Amino acid sequence: MTLVRAHPPGARGAPGGRAPRGRQAAILASRRAQADRGIAQLVASSAILTLGGSLLGFAMWIAAGSQLHYDRVQHDSYATFRAQLAQAIAPTGPTDPLNPKHVLALGSPVAVLTIPKIGLNVVVLEGTSGQILQGGPGHLRDTQLPGQAGISVIMGRRATYGEPFARLSSLGPGQLFTVTTGQGVSRYRVLDVRRAKDPVPSYSAGQGRLILVTADGTPYAPSGVLRVDANLISKPQPAPTMVISPADLGSNEQAMGTDPVAWVPLVLWGQGLLLAAIALGWMGAVWGRWQTWVVAVPVVGFFGLAVADQVARLLPNLM
Repeated sequence: MTLVRAHPPGARGAPGGRAPRGRQAAILASRRAQADRGIAQLVASSAILTLGGSLLGFAMWIAAGSQLHYDRVQHDSYATFRAQLAQAIAPTGPTDPLNPKHVLALGSPVAVLTIPKIGLNVVVLEGTSGQILQGGPGHLRDTQLPGQAGISVIMGRRATYGEPFARLSSLGPGQLFTVTTGQGVSRYRVLDVRRAKDPVPSYSAGQGRLILVTADGTPYAPSGVLRVDANLISKPQPAPTMVISPADLGSNEQAMGTDPVAWVPLVLWGQGLLLAAIALGWMGAVWGRWQTWVVAVPVVGFFGLAVADQVARLLPNLM
């Protein structure tokens, strides 16, 4: 009779036996490592998807959502300017009508520009930085207000934030338009459209000249500046003494200027968006997909809009 030697309980390879304690620990450690790698990969992929969605949201904001911001600013500015006209306290120069010792606040409504040919009826704001032009065309602060003797300049965006000057290039010689200020309604006649190498029309002292300025070239990839020159054909209004000189203006107020100060808040908001994306990715891995989405939409939306606002300030102010 042949005897079969049984393996002692717990021996390696014994049927129904258990692996030694060291091997169990190694197996558990391997499983934990795999689980950790899986969570890390899920967090990373979720964060990348969140940031990608934010970039797509920014493109949608610039292309369409910025119209909402423009409409709100225009609505509020029109109500304010109409009330100022009724009370005879609308601005007539570079200083605050209620406090002449202070310059007019940036973003204050100063005029209503009406160009029937291109269907434009828009409130003009004080200042020409990218942030101001998000709400509508802006008056270059070191020039006279429209309707006064001298040269006035109004800048406006071509492709974003309401694109008020999108059709400016379609204006032609002889076409008429009006500008309403605190001094009344002034009428202008277009001289012509002017680009970089075109000659500047002659100007006589005491004459009223308005220059409308926007971007030229492809809407979202501007290649230059387009100007429309127009002469005042109604009686020039008295012009107050200018207290703002070209040296007082920043580079962000010039044609095609950008706002470099926006880099600081952009970095801070961008860090917040990145941390939120990582946190939401981790929550999705350990909490649940649908629960995370309920939290993610408002959080990512908030940080995404904050980042989009700062990025827009870094784009050319006439775009």
